[in-house]
Amino acid sequence: MQDSLELRDLEIGDAGWIVARHAEIYAAEAGFDLSFEAQVAEHMSRFIRTRDPARERAFIACLGGRRVGCLLCTRMGDESARISLFLVEPELRCRGIGRHLLQQAMNFARAHGYASLCFWTFNGHRTSESLYVSSGFRRVTSHPAHSFGRDVIEQEWEIVL
Repeated sequence: MQDSLELRDLEIGDAGWIVARHAEIYAAEAGFDLSFEAQVAEHMSRFIRTRDPARERAFIACLGGRRVGCLLCTRMGDESARISLFLVEPELRCRGIGRHLLQQAMNFARAHGYASLCFWTFNGHRTSESLYVSSGFRRVTSHPAHSFGRDVIEQEWEIVL
């Protein structure tokens, strides 16, 4: 599948797709409310308005011209970057798309001088967690929170590049 997988940067229409798919999938799978959609929309808007193309990138995964996944790599500081809005369409999970997106983001971060890469998530994604661990990430924090209309365990993950 990776032979036919295209990874490209953000184009017209991608931001709306990212917001909609995150809202729909996380409502269905995690019970998140509309506040999650608002946060994703705010994050996308900020990325588009303030992005530094020399150090930040969107990765849009496409199969046969259809969007099937995404991930943003954004600058946190001179030596650290953050992954956000990492998503693979549910019917295509466990086929290497997520691993490919994550590896490309790690390669991008290394090539652009970042010493570490981190991201925020919440518990409950066993498959995703095994991907993070097998890619070299370690969980650095974990604590209960009330986010997006439900109780979750928020987690921060990090890798030294």
